[in-house]
Amino acid sequence: MVQLPTGKLPSALLEELLGDLPDAPAELRVGPAIGEDACAIDVPAGALVVAADPITLTGAEIGAHAVVINANDVAATGVRPRWFLATLLLPPGTTADSVRELFAGMLRALAACGAYLVGGHTEVTPAVQQPVVAGQMLGFAEDGRIIRTGGVQPGDVVVQAGAAPVEGAAVFAAEAKERLAGLDGTTLAAARGALADPGISIVEPALLAASHGATALHDPTEGGLAAGLDELARASRVRLSIDRDAVLWFEPGLAICRELGADPWHTLASGALLAAFPPDAVASARSAIEGAGTPTCVLGHASAGSGITTLDGHAIAVAKRDEVARLLD
Repeated sequence: MVQLPTGKLPSALLEELLGDLPDAPAELRVGPAIGEDACAIDVPAGALVVAADPITLTGAEIGAHAVVINANDVAATGVRPRWFLATLLLPPGTTADSVRELFAGMLRALAACGAYLVGGHTEVTPAVQQPVVAGQMLGFAEDGRIIRTGGVQPGDVVVQAGAAPVEGAAVFAAEAKERLAGLDGTTLAAARGALADPGISIVEPALLAASHGATALHDPTEGGLAAGLDELARASRVRLSIDRDAVLWFEPGLAICRELGADPWHTLASGALLAAFPPDAVASARSAIEGAGTPTCVLGHASAGSGITTLDGHAIAVAKRDEVARLLD
C-alpha cells in the first residue's frame, strides 16, 4: 500500500474523493473543488464565504500566519474577511508566555485585515509535537457577488500581484537556519522578516482586483506558483501560457532556494496573487493595485485547452510536493 507524503493530497486522489460527494444542496454556490479555497453559501441577505486552513509546516509566528492564510482565501473570492475561529493544539511543555505570544500575533493580524476573533478551542495535547493552528475565516457578500478560481475565460490576461516565494523564504529561514550559514546576514534578515515585510497578505490587492473587473482570483500557497497556476487552469478548464521571464521574484527567497537546492517555482508562495482580467481591464486594475503599494506583472494569457505551458508551448511541470515539505520532512 502506497503511503502518502506530507503536504497536500495529490490532485488525482482529491478529485476522486470529491467525485464521491452527493449532490450539493441548492444554497451551496461554491463547494469543494480543485483550486477553490473557499466555499460560498447563499443566505437570504447575500452569500456567506467560508475558508479553513491549518498551519503545520512551521511554528514561527503561527498565530498571525493562520489568520493571514485564511483571510487570503476569503479575499480571493472578492469578499472582505470578517470573522475568525481558531482551534489551537499545543504540545506538552507549552508555556503560558508562549501562548500569550501566539494570541498577540493572532490579534495583530486580525486587526490588520479588519477581522475579529469570534470563537474556537485551545488545548494542550500529546497528539501534536509542535503548535498547530487550524483556522476558519468567514466573510459576507451582501450583494451575493463572489469571484471563483474557476472563472478564467479564453482571452483573459493573467496578472501576478506580489512576489514569490515570500512565505517559503520565511519558513526556510526559521526552520532550516543551520543550513543557511553560507548566506549573508542581510539576505537572511530579509527572509526572517518576510512575513511582515513584504508580508503574505493578499487581502487588499484581491479586493482591488475584484473591484476592477477580475474574472478569477487565486492565492498560490503550497506547491508554489506552478501549483497555483495549475489549479487556476484546472478550475477554469483553460490553458494558461506563461511568460517565465515576467515572474515577480522575492530575491531573498531566490537566494535561499539556491542555497538549499530548492526550486522557487514549487516553493510556498503566499504573498502572491494570481488574477485574470479581460484585456481591456488590465491597465486600470494594475494601476490601482500598484498605486496601493503592491507590484504587478502580466504573467500570461488564457486560451482554449488545458494545462500550463511556456509561451513557446513547453509544459510547465507541477511538483508532487512543495519544496518546503520536501526539504524539511
